[in-house]
Amino acid sequence: MTRQEKIVLIGAGSLSFALGTMGDILQSKILSGFKICLHDINQEALNLAYQACKSAIEKKNLDFELTHTLDRKTALEGATFVINSIEVTPRYPLLDMDFRIPQEFGNKQISGENGGPGGLFHSLRVIPPILKICEDIQKTCPEAFLINYSNPMSRICLAIHKKYPKLKFVGLCHEYYHFLPILEKIVEKSASELEIKGGGLNHFGIFLEVKEKHTGEDLYPIIREKGPKLLHELKSYDGFKLIAFILKVFNYCPYTTDSHFGEYIHWAWEKADIPAVRHFWQSHGRVITSNRYIKLKKLMEKGKSYKMVKPDDERAIPIIEGILTNSNHVEASVNIPNENIISNLPEEAIVECPARVTKEGVKGIKLGEFPKGLASLLRNQYSVQDLVVEAVLRQSKELALQALLVDPVVETYWQAKNILDRMLDVQSEYIYLE
Repeated sequence: MTRQEKIVLIGAGSLSFALGTMGDILQSKILSGFKICLHDINQEALNLAYQACKSAIEKKNLDFELTHTLDRKTALEGATFVINSIEVTPRYPLLDMDFRIPQEFGNKQISGENGGPGGLFHSLRVIPPILKICEDIQKTCPEAFLINYSNPMSRICLAIHKKYPKLKFVGLCHEYYHFLPILEKIVEKSASELEIKGGGLNHFGIFLEVKEKHTGEDLYPIIREKGPKLLHELKSYDGFKLIAFILKVFNYCPYTTDSHFGEYIHWAWEKADIPAVRHFWQSHGRVITSNRYIKLKKLMEKGKSYKMVKPDDERAIPIIEGILTNSNHVEASVNIPNENIISNLPEEAIVECPARVTKEGVKGIKLGEFPKGLASLLRNQYSVQDLVVEAVLRQSKELALQALLVDPVVETYWQAKNILDRMLDVQSEYIYLE
């Protein structure tokens, strides 16, 4: 590869994103010789990430040219690939506000990151700056391929697709892969022995087929028999009681947790493991993130910050390698425009699905017709997503209110109106609607 090839990490001040992605890049022989640029608007966080990544390159004497900058347009000059993982700060206090304030008006959303009232306000905050990034890509490096990690995934990707239809992009989420160890427990087989097909919407997807790879045996009878009890009793990082209920009633197993799947369902509060959901958010926001910064600073003082630059299990770098080598390999779970991948969902919806990776980019593999009961839930959620994105694009308070009233998690007009007015007041620094 020539030094004209360049990967830009936007939001590199997020250490889990920057250090994990750099860990993947640095172990790639295909990417050797690439320029890597780290970009963030937080100087201190960006410097921490840069010093750690520079130390890792020097420690192994690797052939990468690493730079960092606060200026996005400078970062994007000559970019071949752009990986985005930005959040509006302070992330966790704002997400907590998204959850708590609707509660004051009797709303029973279980999480508030991607769906429900909280998902609306998260979208209103984060989509505009991401669209600014896309605008800069279109102006500075229009042929670059964008990979998005930020949430709310479906709404961000839908906004990109509507606003910049020519921009090449894919959205990536790790929920599918993180659920595989649980699936292995249910069927008592390793994932390498399974042929799995799954999809839906982001954080709202299911395993459509699970078969034994060599014999072709359908393993869903085992999943339906053993899965509900195992999931209901599972003690893990998040709740799975709602997931058990979905499997039992709808006969298909979601591949995410209560905190995500339940965001889109008005009766989820009755079935989800609410204490586990809240514990997950509190530990993730206040413990895991802060501990990572503290640990990195201590290692940096000892000259050992390179130890935190480790490969992770995200899929951006395998996809980049696949595009560069025309690998034709299949990625199990990506987020892209539907285009008849799921035949009974709207064409414009952003669906989560398997895809083939070639030099042309990422091409979805058709899944056909989604199970009718679950498809009904997904179509309703797409309608909400569509209104949310239109509210963002038009900066419309009227459409934001309509999006709340269409959302099944919102119970009354009074509730919707009061939540909207209160949130626009307390988050006026981050959200502007006319």
